[in-house]
Amino acid sequence: MTRRPHRAQLPEERPESTAPLPPPELTEAECRRCGTYIAGLDGRYACGVCGWVNDHSEGHRRLPRADEDPDRPQKGRRRPRQLPWPPLEAPPALPQTLPQSPSTTPAEPPAGPPYPC
Repeated sequence: MTRRPHRAQLPEERPESTAPLPPPELTEAECRRCGTYIAGLDGRYACGVCGWVNDHSEGHRRLPRADEDPDRPQKGRRRPRQLPWPPLEAPPALPQTLPQSPSTTPAEPPAGPPYPC
């Protein structure tokens, strides 16, 4: 028997939080894989040397909800439309330079001193 996919449950509407979020705490530790000294926010780390990342649940505080994000777009705004990639048409070809004919000679410099006095 094949299971039918269920629709995702939308979260309940919550009143807007007016309390500011506490600033994150800078924490330091050693990478569990390579031993490099690393820093993170609220106990969440990522090593730039070997790529190790600890689980988000190991942090010191809960992560903020989406509605607590001060940079979240206002309700009802859509995401900007993404440009198609790769470009639909190739860029125009650059014109090839033609070799100069031997009959053309460079112009002679003007007579007189090379630098004005």
